Amino acid sequence: MTKPDDFFFVGYLNRAPARVWIFLLSLSALVLALMAALAFAFGSQPTDPGDGRIGRMQTITGAIEAAPYPVLRALPTERHPKGRALMLSGWTKEGVQREAARFRGRIVDARGLLLNRGSLDMLNVRRRGVRATQRDLSPAQRAFTPAAAVPLGRWRLEGEICDGKCYAGVMKPGLRLSHKACANLCLLGGVPPVFVSTGAVEGTNFMLLANPNGGPLPPRYLDLSAIRIALEGELERRDDLLVFRVDLEKAEVL
Repeated sequence: MTKPDDFFFVGYLNRAPARVWIFLLSLSALVLALMAALAFAFGSQPTDPGDGRIGRMQTITGAIEAAPYPVLRALPTERHPKGRALMLSGWTKEGVQREAARFRGRIVDARGLLLNRGSLDMLNVRRRGVRATQRDLSPAQRAFTPAAAVPLGRWRLEGEICDGKCYAGVMKPGLRLSHKACANLCLLGGVPPVFVSTGAVEGTNFMLLANPNGGPLPPRYLDLSAIRIALEGELERRDDLLVFRVDLEKAEVL
């Protein structure tokens, strides 16, 4: 029985049979079409960078708390009559723990850029931007004492650990694995860690993290940043800021 010549491949002829060429061209076209479809699918649904934004330079007066991380409990104003709690970060990838320890419990002026994303507020303090207040305060303001934390019970929440500075607007999108290295550099420097919950509690998805005793988290929490996890612990409210006191031994990677 004889067969057409193009059924065979002869190496020294330096060309493939016609049917092989047709198959390869068809396969290449299929692969290119599939890659284009995947590129369109991924490109049409990018990660939402959110509404994080950087505000103007401003000075906010209030009392500083050092634990679990530096927080400014701002004096009540007409806009925030029940008080306002702002997490504090340094000008670069650093915290302001030294300033918080120095002025803990005192009324100070903190000057910096206001970072905001939804209900998350952080003041990005410029160098030497925290000092004893020089404003003309009323006796009531000078005697200001932040309200005690309000316990909200025990919760198990799913979400992600981010650094509050980048997530609030300094970098976008500021979440998941593409941001892990950058986030951990900020967290190592002392920027407050924020838990971004998939479900809202008291109207917010953002919570400052603390250990079960209300202090800073142990170093191993850096291994849990930028991934989907479940945390369990006690939740409390300080003014408009939620603090999630978690036990990392019960953390679950999802």
